[in-house]
Amino acid sequence: MNNIVAIVGRPNVGKSTFFNRLIQRREAIVDSISGVTRDRNYGKSEWNGKEFSVIDTGGYIKGSDDVFEGEIRRQVELAIDEADVIVFVVDVEEGITPMDEEVAKLLRKVTKPILLAVNKVDNAMREKDAIEFYNLGLGDYYTFAGMSGSGTGDLLDALVELLPDAQEPDENAEELPRFAVVGRPNAGKSSFINALIGEERFVVTDIAGTTRDAIDTTYNRFGFEFKLVDTAGIRRKAKVKEDLEFYSVMRSVRAIEHSDICILVIDATRGFEGQDQSIFWLAEKNRKGVVILVNKWDLVEKETMTTRDYELKIREELQPFDDVPILFVSAITKQRLLKALETAVEVFENRKQRIATSKFNEVMLPIIEHNPPPALKGKYVKIKFCMQLPTPTPQFVFFCNLPQYVKEPYKRYLENKMRDIYNLSGVPIDIYFRQK
Repeated sequence: MNNIVAIVGRPNVGKSTFFNRLIQRREAIVDSISGVTRDRNYGKSEWNGKEFSVIDTGGYIKGSDDVFEGEIRRQVELAIDEADVIVFVVDVEEGITPMDEEVAKLLRKVTKPILLAVNKVDNAMREKDAIEFYNLGLGDYYTFAGMSGSGTGDLLDALVELLPDAQEPDENAEELPRFAVVGRPNAGKSSFINALIGEERFVVTDIAGTTRDAIDTTYNRFGFEFKLVDTAGIRRKAKVKEDLEFYSVMRSVRAIEHSDICILVIDATRGFEGQDQSIFWLAEKNRKGVVILVNKWDLVEKETMTTRDYELKIREELQPFDDVPILFVSAITKQRLLKALETAVEVFENRKQRIATSKFNEVMLPIIEHNPPPALKGKYVKIKFCMQLPTPTPQFVFFCNLPQYVKEPYKRYLENKMRDIYNLSGVPIDIYFRQK
């Protein structure tokens, strides 16, 4: 399971620029106007052989009436609570501001490792100006320039030193499959688990944020045995019109990364919204099996084709990975809960299945021969051999003479054919082309 690093600080100090440099992509919007980052940005980074997840937070504000700023402040506090290491970014051009002192005051109460990172230090004069940041009472600082990358190497060296070493798995211990129950706040995650285990194991209220931690429960009934993980979420305030997706995603990051299957619970009365999509794509990005449960189906007024139309609408949002089981359940009436479990176990089996190389070639090569990759620049791609790689998640390699000429549409065609033939429902798959 990856360590989590949170980047915090007041608005417009360069947090998103630093985040983009860490993940090596321009994923977070960067602008000279403060407050551009309102929701979370999540990415993965690696330095000196250590992988870690990075969370870019909105700028910390206190004493403002702006409803977004109140939400962003809670977002930052949540990031601090969840992270293994915190990088506090400040701006040498403006020096110490009252808002920096507010953030430092918050961080001085935290027992986790904190790195004070002074941004925009791109010359010797600014290096001297950075000395004033000792006054924040957070010890030594690191200077860097987010735009040019100067000094980030030393900062990252110090960062990975603070990350805890990954624990070696106990080879003798039999690891049970882990099913993470994830979703938006108040979608009914805890009610779903309580209904499954037949007891009030988790506190359930209408107040968002009742569940604060990811809690494991061993489930051993009806011939199934696995770990169920209940995750938390915080509902946005009703008057906030914009989807601040950070809360649910932040609480689900660890659970998703450390799970085998993600059971995504959505609220039937609200539909498949932005937060649900973020959590789904987070699971897909981590190559986890996914089952979608539309909860509170008993509260929806039924018409002809209601279920089919609802399902089609969700699948449209999931494109191109729409081969995902969708079940309509109710945790309160216990409608189709056992079917939900059976489906999750089936997806787990799909994810770990192995297809024999000889049989895989027997099936796929005639399909490829009947519909080969389109010629490019007068050259024809000839695929002669294929196999499944020995990886934890389904990955397949096709050996051919010109792998660089095989484009995305043909990969999608092969994936669809494989999904038609083999049971890969709910499982993301990877297809590679290699030189023979």
